[in-house]
Amino acid sequence: MLSMRALILGSGVALGLGLAAETAAYAAAAAGPTCVAATLNSSALKAGSVTVSPLSGSRDASPQAQISFLGVPASELSAISVSGSRTGSHTGRLAAYSSGDGASFLPTRPFAEGERVTVRARVRSGHSARTLLDQFAVASQDSISTTPEALHPGAASEVQSFRSRPDLQPPVLTVSAQSPAVAPGEEFVAPYSGPGQAGPEILDQSGATVWFKALPRYTSATNLKVQEYQGKPVLTWWQGNISVHGFGRGEDVIADATYTDIAHVRAGNGYEADLHDFQLTGAGTALITAYDPILCNLSAVGGPANGAVTDGIFQEIDVRTGLVMYEWTSLDHVGLSESYMPASASSTGSPFDFFHINSLNLDPDGAPLISARNTWTVYDIDPRSGQIAWRLGGRHSSFKAGPGAGTAWQHDPRELPDGTFSLFDNGSSPTVHAQSRGIVLRLNATGATATLVSQFTHTPGLVAESQGNIQALANGDWFLGWGQVGDLSEFSPSGTLLFDAHFPVHEQSYRSFRFAWTGTPVHPPAFAFARGTPGAGTVYASWNGATQVASWRALAGSKPTTMRAVAHAPRAGFETAIQLPVATTGPYLSVQALDSAGRVLGSAVPAAQPTLK
Repeated sequence: MLSMRALILGSGVALGLGLAAETAAYAAAAAGPTCVAATLNSSALKAGSVTVSPLSGSRDASPQAQISFLGVPASELSAISVSGSRTGSHTGRLAAYSSGDGASFLPTRPFAEGERVTVRARVRSGHSARTLLDQFAVASQDSISTTPEALHPGAASEVQSFRSRPDLQPPVLTVSAQSPAVAPGEEFVAPYSGPGQAGPEILDQSGATVWFKALPRYTSATNLKVQEYQGKPVLTWWQGNISVHGFGRGEDVIADATYTDIAHVRAGNGYEADLHDFQLTGAGTALITAYDPILCNLSAVGGPANGAVTDGIFQEIDVRTGLVMYEWTSLDHVGLSESYMPASASSTGSPFDFFHINSLNLDPDGAPLISARNTWTVYDIDPRSGQIAWRLGGRHSSFKAGPGAGTAWQHDPRELPDGTFSLFDNGSSPTVHAQSRGIVLRLNATGATATLVSQFTHTPGLVAESQGNIQALANGDWFLGWGQVGDLSEFSPSGTLLFDAHFPVHEQSYRSFRFAWTGTPVHPPAFAFARGTPGAGTVYASWNGATQVASWRALAGSKPTTMRAVAHAPRAGFETAIQLPVATTGPYLSVQALDSAGRVLGSAVPAAQPTLK
């Protein structure tokens, strides 16, 4: 079979083309597809009231895309036709969102890579109807490795162990500063990549483990926090594979106060949920991030013509149905030239990560606020059209940065109740600032300026090349997670360090938080017995996730139905050692978890132990 080059050159000779023209023709044929929309930042609004995705004019749609119509009830959509330039007409079904404000058309088969898709529909409004037209191109997928980040086992002394729960082995957390003035609540982390097991973890105010969910090897968790779902506080986190490419492939989890999973939120349109953010809304939806490596001609920005780029995506998912209500992609709205990462070093095996979406949140007015690490920019997005309303930072900022207000490689921007914005300024990598910091900025729309209100730095200085966050606490304190460095700190409003702790070297926690949380596990307490010399021995008691345990009671008896209390001990971290008196009789033992008033919160299943004498 003749190569493409031979075919093109042969045609060139036949047509009498010169060598330069032949070379240009070969280069054009060998180049990857155009992946950037011809017109950036177009509106997703169609027929006056419907937000449609994929965005019309985009060139980065997934072959498994559903067509999302947001803004009108499903009953007002009719005459939907979907046709691919290669695959022809597509049948499918219309599935309504649980909120009643839209529906997705689910094709019965996927689209072909590289084809153009035309969508038509009728949208009824009162007694009239309007025609909706949406046209987009399907991206050519780039198959990259799923190699996970390397693990660093560390030393045995850097890993916790518990007699009552030998299956749990979280890393040791060393507390170096602690003040009674810290805000109320527990600490929320998700260590990974270092000594011990990876998984979501809750710590008490002394830094001791309260709850830990051990995940399988090479499975990590990020972003453990407290949110609200269906009117109740819940735990949420992401779990999956963190690849060497800097993003995650997995799912988001919602668990109730008994630590029972009540929902798993997955990305739609053929993607996998990414580690960077997961925000629940009051409408029963979830905002999630995703990454999609696709083939792309990068010659315009100094990259390879047959290259690849990683598209940064956020989706709004209907939690109840799993449908994609809306999808926003970076390639539709932001130019490749806005990136501070070089395209020249990229390849199809290591795509150009020009955007790197790393957080999203809803402003008080419902507008999405997006952070892109590699453009150094925070984007405020119109909630209906998807268009960028303003930029903070980067090459095309809408605001001029005042002294100390400039940021680089930032994470976690949030609008605060007083209208200011907090964010974690990494300042690296490559290094731009001497150290990472948490900052608060005030934006002046009239003067188009960004002014530094306050900043929080660590002594000695820390440089977090990736990850990190800053959380405003209700009492005015600030809680910072130092991401890749593995530290977590709390500062007073004036910047005084109130709490500081760190994981072992190589241990990371993408974000760290402080929240009030009450957990009552559905499973019973656990215990283990160790014979002592002299004496009856020691019972080790724990209840993974219980937040209201103040003390423990040990019971013994000749059979499970005749147990009596034989010893008592105040809670001492995750696992409490209860010394049994010499006069203890058995062989059955059990433990009871007590609250501060002495009430029984939970009892372990009695178990026969070696005869106690």
